[in-house]
Amino acid sequence: MRHARVMCRALGVEGAVLESVGWEADGATFVARVRPTKAESSRCAECGRRCPRWGGAGEGRRRWRTVSFGLARAYVEAEAPRVRCPRHGVHVQRVPWARAQSKFTRVFENQLAWLTVRTDKTTIASLLGVAWRTVGAILERVATSMREARDPFEGVTRIGIDEVSYRKGHRYLTVVVDHDSGRLLWAHQGHDEETLRKFFDELGAERSARIRLVSADGAAWIHNVVAERCPNATLCLDPFHIVQWATRALDEVRRSVWNELRRAGQKERAKALKGARWALWKNPEDLTSSQRTKLAEIEHDNKKLFRAYLLKEHLREVFKLTANPTYAKECLERWLHWATHSRLPAFVKVARTIRRHRAAVYSVLEFGLSNARIEAANTKLRLITRLAFGFHSHKPLIALAMLRLGGLCPPLPSLS
Repeated sequence: MRHARVMCRALGVEGAVLESVGWEADGATFVARVRPTKAESSRCAECGRRCPRWGGAGEGRRRWRTVSFGLARAYVEAEAPRVRCPRHGVHVQRVPWARAQSKFTRVFENQLAWLTVRTDKTTIASLLGVAWRTVGAILERVATSMREARDPFEGVTRIGIDEVSYRKGHRYLTVVVDHDSGRLLWAHQGHDEETLRKFFDELGAERSARIRLVSADGAAWIHNVVAERCPNATLCLDPFHIVQWATRALDEVRRSVWNELRRAGQKERAKALKGARWALWKNPEDLTSSQRTKLAEIEHDNKKLFRAYLLKEHLREVFKLTANPTYAKECLERWLHWATHSRLPAFVKVARTIRRHRAAVYSVLEFGLSNARIEAANTKLRLITRLAFGFHSHKPLIALAMLRLGGLCPPLPSLS
């Protein structure tokens, strides 16, 4: 292998002819001067079509930051003439070693993306010498490039849809996860019908028709769009959210009982309920000894509150019976009758809500599909949000999430 080819490979430059190499006057900057090969020259940066030159030398010579040459910062330098594409107009020609509108080589961007997925911003900024705002722009380019290289929706038949807050001020992302692979398929700013329709527009009518199961919470905007765009899909209401409705109803009963005792002048009994919230909320198998004692006191002194606790726990147990869907549905119907006649308005409301979504709840008992995968993805997204707190836009955050959770992260560049 000739020295020129060795140098190009070491700097991550493809499809180029090496003209010269040298050091800048500061002695710490290495520059490789190249030109695209004949086959790669005069091509549109958008579509790769060969086009005629436009306007002479254009922007003159231009530099792209590339991977370090030993301990020195390295650049690739080449002419940057403009071309005129019949479809995309006049712009700088494509170079094979860098993405369109980038000041960095492809291998440098891939290296940075790989590091960003695995480490913190301070380390990246110190190691590579780039600003965090620049990191965001690079992540967007890499994620877009990796997404275009393969179809992320291929073979998808079971999805989960949810929203997650990414910044104060009620700013949300709508996220879609593949239940089979656990990959993040899609994310976009907003949480309404218009936002979710963008996902199905991108998915296409043919692939939307292949979706068989969709898990979601009780949000009407999700249910409406799924019914509109997925004609063959069965909607499964996430059991965690159903039990959460009962938990909120239990807390409403707890506050009501506490206020009744205070108004009746029974301050000691009201005081005894202090700290009962966690004993009522936690699963029985996770209770501490003191919380078990508190629960026993509630059973003895507050029949109304304990009845609400039993309603919550029985509903939670129903969703553990998915191995026998017929029996689980019978148990759910008995629970609905019990809640309706419990004389607890909060639980009567929960029973009414479940009846309104009965078909989606039955689907959960039949197929056992929940939003567990998407909740796990949301937890990781919140961590990514903390790592990306320097980003001033949702776009680099989504790009980082797709690289980390969507399986789009490029491999670490190497000579192998």
